[in-house]
Amino acid sequence: MRMTRAEFLAWPRKRVTLLGMSGVGKTRLANMLRCDDWFHYSVDYRIGTRYLDEPILDNIKVQAMQVPFLRDLLRSDSIYVSNNITVDNLKPLSTFLGMLGDPEKGGLALEEFKRRQHLHLDAEIKATRDAADFVEKAGSIYGYDHFLNDSSGSFCEIDDKRVFDQVAEHTLMIYIEANPEDERFLIERAANDPKPLYYREPFLDQQLADYMKARKLEFTTQIDPADFVRWVFPHLFRSRVPRYAEIAKEYGYTIAARDAFEVNNCDEFLELIGRALD
Repeated sequence: MRMTRAEFLAWPRKRVTLLGMSGVGKTRLANMLRCDDWFHYSVDYRIGTRYLDEPILDNIKVQAMQVPFLRDLLRSDSIYVSNNITVDNLKPLSTFLGMLGDPEKGGLALEEFKRRQHLHLDAEIKATRDAADFVEKAGSIYGYDHFLNDSSGSFCEIDDKRVFDQVAEHTLMIYIEANPEDERFLIERAANDPKPLYYREPFLDQQLADYMKARKLEFTTQIDPADFVRWVFPHLFRSRVPRYAEIAKEYGYTIAARDAFEVNNCDEFLELIGRALD
């Protein structure tokens, strides 16, 4: 979707999609705008509660069944397991995605890891497509004037132009771009607190081969899961930058992450986007 600054500011029911790496401030802006009559659609929340809910619960049950006390209660239907995923707490989704490596350190076998990666990609595509329906639901059901689509940090990895076309048809796409200082901060944060990530399979295969060679490992079960995430994250980050830039160039507009961080209310958010449209 393309428009001028004047057209955007005059748009009675604004619809915006925020793109960018995890940590650049998409959800912060979304949470702030909820107080100003904006509907917050979180793709990650939709993935966890709609499309991966059952696999997430099955994974939890597998772990619980290894504890005799919990196994007996589950088998007798004395207890049940449910998710408590929120927009601000996606840990059940993250735990399901998991990390590759030594099972003694909580790692997954390569085959199972890739299976979960494929499930996540399929769920992300479906959840991203669902945003078009929620554009209408936000107003007709929930009574919100404006709509914000908080995309996943792996949006640029989808590799399906039809998905991008649909998002651009229904919303104004805004890419939050990290500068070199932001990049260093996010890489350092990932090193201090390694978390599960989604990887395109060709990227994963290449990086995994490079990592195994660098660490002189023969089997993926020898991988320290946290060490692999620390090692691969800078490569993943830098591989996503040009992909996001290309999407923004073809479909939308770019704002700086530092400028987005300084936004404190709806008026400042609209002004920032207006400048990008200029």
